Amino acid sequence: MFAKVVCLVLLCMVVVAFPPHAEAITCSQISASLAPCLGFLQGGALVPRCCYGVKSVVAAARTTTDRQSACRCLQAAAKSFRGINLGNAAALPGRCGANIPYKISPTTDCSKYI
Repeated sequence: MFAKVVCLVLLCMVVVAFPPHAEAITCSQISASLAPCLGFLQGGALVPRCCYGVKSVVAAARTTTDRQSACRCLQAAAKSFRGINLGNAAALPGRCGANIPYKISPTTDCSKYI
């Protein structure tokens, strides 16, 4: 019985010492989260679901790598979609009450943000 308790304690210590590594945020996750924002980005109204998506992306981008990946995904999206109002894209985080350290723009240098 004592050996089982010791094994259980050791197992718990290993799990705490080496937590599983979370997956990095992906462009497809960002795209799905921000899909409700497309209307606003093209000059329409800002809908609550958009802000929920913005805040979920900010919350998911916990590490420097995640933040830089998210920045690159947003930058690529800003370049690829036609009809995007870049002023609305830059204003989106602030309008949703989210804080990101860069402007959503095709010219943002994502490597500068940590």
